[in-house]
Amino acid sequence: MAVSRPLQRLVSIRKLQEEQSRLALESALAELNRLRSALKAAAARDRRGRELVSASAQTGELPDRLAGLEEIGAADRQSKVISTRIEHTELAVAQLRQKFLLQRVERRQAETLIQETQAQDALESNRRGQQELDNWHQSRSFRTKEKTREAKDSQLESPVARIAAFQDLIDPNET
Repeated sequence: MAVSRPLQRLVSIRKLQEEQSRLALESALAELNRLRSALKAAAARDRRGRELVSASAQTGELPDRLAGLEEIGAADRQSKVISTRIEHTELAVAQLRQKFLLQRVERRQAETLIQETQAQDALESNRRGQQELDNWHQSRSFRTKEKTREAKDSQLESPVARIAAFQDLIDPNET
């Protein structure tokens, strides 16, 4: 039996679903990487603020000290927001990864069904071919035996040949 069109369609749908899941996963991973970069930038902003406070302590510049403290506070708030978003994005990535792997398994199962059907078709085709070959050989062998039997029968039509054949049947050791 050939692979059915609905089964082929199922495989193509599964491939599309897997591709969509893969793209969603890649998008979420890119977002996660972007958030991690933003967290590093917030840490760098915090460092710059601390350096500014440290430098203003040596120079006595009050506006620099206030700007440094404000940078530290802004970096801290930014880090908290980004960290929360990273946690949520990591959960989303884990869910998307599971969905992607599930889609891959479903596609592979459908492909396995098609491969098994094709293997069964090939096996059945080989069996039919062998059966046809066996039938051809058997009919050829039968025809050869028939011709031999007809030849013997035509030889036995003469009365002398019939008597000789009958004597061979009665006493085969005499000849």
